[in-house]
Amino acid sequence: MRAVVFTLGCKVNEVESASIMASLERLGWEISDKLSFADVYVLNTCAVTKEAERKSRQLVSRARKFNPAAQIFVCGCASEKDGEAYFGRGVTFVCGARNKEEIITEIVSRFGGENIGLLFPKQTKTRAFIKIQDGCNNFCSYCIIPYLRGREKSRKVEDILGEIANCDSPEVVLNGINISSYGYENKNLSDLIHALYGVDKRLRLGSLECNIINEEFLTALKGLKDFAPQFHLSLQSGSSAVLKAMNRHYTREKYVEKCRLIYKFFPDAAITTDIIAGFATETEANFEESISIIGEVGFARVHAFAFSPREGTVAFKLKDLPAEVKRERLHKLLKVSEEAARNYIKRFLFKRTDFIAEEFSDGFTTGYTTNYIKVYVPLKLDSGKKYEVELTEIFKDGAYAKL
Repeated sequence: MRAVVFTLGCKVNEVESASIMASLERLGWEISDKLSFADVYVLNTCAVTKEAERKSRQLVSRARKFNPAAQIFVCGCASEKDGEAYFGRGVTFVCGARNKEEIITEIVSRFGGENIGLLFPKQTKTRAFIKIQDGCNNFCSYCIIPYLRGREKSRKVEDILGEIANCDSPEVVLNGINISSYGYENKNLSDLIHALYGVDKRLRLGSLECNIINEEFLTALKGLKDFAPQFHLSLQSGSSAVLKAMNRHYTREKYVEKCRLIYKFFPDAAITTDIIAGFATETEANFEESISIIGEVGFARVHAFAFSPREGTVAFKLKDLPAEVKRERLHKLLKVSEEAARNYIKRFLFKRTDFIAEEFSDGFTTGYTTNYIKVYVPLKLDSGKKYEVELTEIFKDGAYAKL
């Protein structure tokens, strides 16, 4: 029997899908994460934007084209938000974002086998994504995820260490919906970092909130054997007025101060971020503040997207900006962000660094440096192995490099 587990959305979704894949493989199924012919499809959906919800619904039809007789199981944030949208499409089983282990229970009940629940994620890349917590208590005014994922819940330190020890990947990424809020039995994220001092793998962090950045936390990171100094520090807007309307608990000035502190501890750090273009209360002057903070901070990469009103959130009640205004602002934001990414890479040209080789395609081995610059080496190298390289020129979405 063959199963396809296909995922939309965040890294947390990818980790949970990898757990479903590991369980199915243990049960004897042939598995894939690519849409192709299968007896069973598990579709892990996303609801972060209207477009993500639309794509999630379309997945059912896409799967049906490969095998009209297949059984389809749907889970994730989009089905948590609107499960009825899937029942009418001939789907076999629907659950939400919080109880994905029910997928295994249901498949076992229909096809047989031992109900083993969700196992540690199947590692399909050179980076192992380790989920350390779920849920979010922030309730930003634009975000539907806390209503779908629920309140914050963290894993035991011992369980996290056990999963890391059990994986073969040379790099580990700690992720979750809001890892900055990690807390289990009076242990915070800094305590967890201290517990990882014996780990002989490169360690990278998922998305962080501004409030976690302080000297205690950065000092803890300094003590790791092999820390990748990439900080995805969520911003959303460069305007303090818009941040307040978003229910983000910091100002522009505080955010910049935190970035300067990161550079004090890690001068070559890559600070990456998310910025929303065209939030409902954003004026043209507010938007220009988002443009200017990109250069002020020196972001290595910006994930920019247009505001998408989500029913059920506070911001949904606000008057949305015209679509053309949001498109124009997003276009400008993307253009400035691309220039910032090039400027960051230029700082490291003709300097030596290392990267972990990931895959070989079209004559290049690609992978990422510690500070998350994508490297293109015109040789076939061993996946998962660390190499020392010199970056020689900007190339595609990263840098051309030689050994």
